[in-house]
Amino acid sequence: MTSLATAQQAGKPEDTEVWEPVPKVVTATALTTAPPSDAIVLFDGRDLSQWVMTEDRNTPAKWKVAGGLMTVDKSSGNIETKRSFTNYQLHIEWRVPANITGTGQARGNSGIFLASLGKGDLGYELQVLDSYNNKTYVNGMAGSIYKQFIPLANPTRKPGEWQSYDVLWTAPTFKADGTVQTPARVTVIFNGVVVQNNTELLGPTQYIGKASYQQSHGAAPIKLQSHGDKSEPLSFRNIWIRDLGAKQ
Repeated sequence: MTSLATAQQAGKPEDTEVWEPVPKVVTATALTTAPPSDAIVLFDGRDLSQWVMTEDRNTPAKWKVAGGLMTVDKSSGNIETKRSFTNYQLHIEWRVPANITGTGQARGNSGIFLASLGKGDLGYELQVLDSYNNKTYVNGMAGSIYKQFIPLANPTRKPGEWQSYDVLWTAPTFKADGTVQTPARVTVIFNGVVVQNNTELLGPTQYIGKASYQQSHGAAPIKLQSHGDKSEPLSFRNIWIRDLGAKQ
């Protein structure tokens, strides 16, 4: 099978931007949920011991930790979990700073790669963005499966307020010849509102071109994106996961 690193397609990024329909705005409150007794705590506000740099997994994560928060360090790059997972329940809270600047995709941009498939932005991305009164293509707003599926609603809170994602991820499975057997599926609850309902993914994220399954894989880390836009960096807190194991 062709590797994802060499699978970039011809065309322009704009070719896969969708601008309508615009999801309705819903008033909601972030869910701050303590880790259950069987959860693996990925970030408890103290250190990044569960994380490494994506570009060199032998290097500890270099993002900033202060005041119980993890803040993106845009100069260092993406980070990902030391552990790999197949199917899981994930809770993560994030906040765009109150003094955020920029517009569209250049305003509070990050991403949660539900399965990281290597360096850079390879993997399946759940978009993180300031989508409070910030116009952009709808398959690139917060709660979208980036460049694939728009969210069912827009419950984004104001900059400076905490947001929460609760995710149920079912990893794809592959046949012996490397072709996909069962696609990945995801349910996303954004600030208590369902925005992806058992959504069947088309493949890993593609910035240019259509997504498709071109690389078989097993368990994978979870990756947090250090986006290259010039806006002020986001922060994360209270990240935990319940490993649901592989399909039988």
